[in-house]
Amino acid sequence: MTVKIQILGTGCPKCKKLAELAEAAAKELGLDYSVEKVTDISEIMEFGVAGTPGLVVNDKVVSAGRIPTPLAVKRLISEAL
Repeated sequence: MTVKIQILGTGCPKCKKLAELAEAAAKELGLDYSVEKVTDISEIMEFGVAGTPGLVVNDKVVSAGRIPTPLAVKRLISEAL
């Protein structure tokens, strides 16, 4: 099963950093994954996220409004599986 990872944000440096962390964590976990950047504000709002960057794993928001530590990103992804 491919794990669907989405980064919610307008493409700011924080969003790019979160995307890098999520990709690194997925690789460390040995997952089959895809990363999608959601930059459209109305799409971001559909997730109910007020602050970016947001991290979504398999359509479940696991973090919003901050950049978690690399270890936390790894934990958030594994817990959402």
